[in-house]
Amino acid sequence: MANLKWKTPRSKTRSRRAANWKLNPVTTVECPQCHQAKLPHFVCGSCGTYNGRQVVAIKDDHAGHSHG
Repeated sequence: MANLKWKTPRSKTRSRRAANWKLNPVTTVECPQCHQAKLPHFVCGSCGTYNGRQVVAIKDDHAGHSHG
């Protein structure tokens, strides 16, 4: 088995690792019901539909609040 002649410096290994820490942009698709952006294969957060049917009841944010 071969032996190393020089130890690889920490700065070189750190930059090699950091090269793979990139973030990919989030993929979104348009909801066919409300036309808002949503994650593919997930229930729409705005209207609560998935695959053409209502699966989640969306609550009204201002229900029961009295601002005055």
